[in-house]
Amino acid sequence: MRLVLTRSPSVNNATVGTLYIDGGFACHTLEDQVREIPGVPVADWKIPHVTAIPAGEYIVFLENSGKFGPDTLTLKDVPGFTYIRMHAGNSSTDTDGCILLGMRATEWSLVGGTSRPAVEMVKAEVRAAIDRGEVVHIEVRNPTEYA
Repeated sequence: MRLVLTRSPSVNNATVGTLYIDGGFACHTLEDQVREIPGVPVADWKIPHVTAIPAGEYIVFLENSGKFGPDTLTLKDVPGFTYIRMHAGNSSTDTDGCILLGMRATEWSLVGGTSRPAVEMVKAEVRAAIDRGEVVHIEVRNPTEYA
């Protein structure tokens, strides 16, 4: 299974995006501000707890989390970051570097009440793919102004 997260330009220290599963729209995303400087080590541009992960391709797996519970959507081997999850939340203050999911978004936040259903939907799709023996990949794409 292939997930693609396409980011919009950051607004008010937040980055809204769109998540696709195997080419079809799944939900909206929300992350911290994109601060990435292509070709520069993460340690040189990352501000802890308020920076989106670098663009790239990662493996997604389900992991038990003390904070988010069983079968938490987790990205593997993100350079300069640990415990990057896809979880529920509404604003960039909820992200701490993670990817929030929601069914509706504004220019810089997710609409309340739409996040948990989005997480459960994506989690079910990922779980089904893993149960079929598939490896789940996510490609994170920066806005074109950063490409």
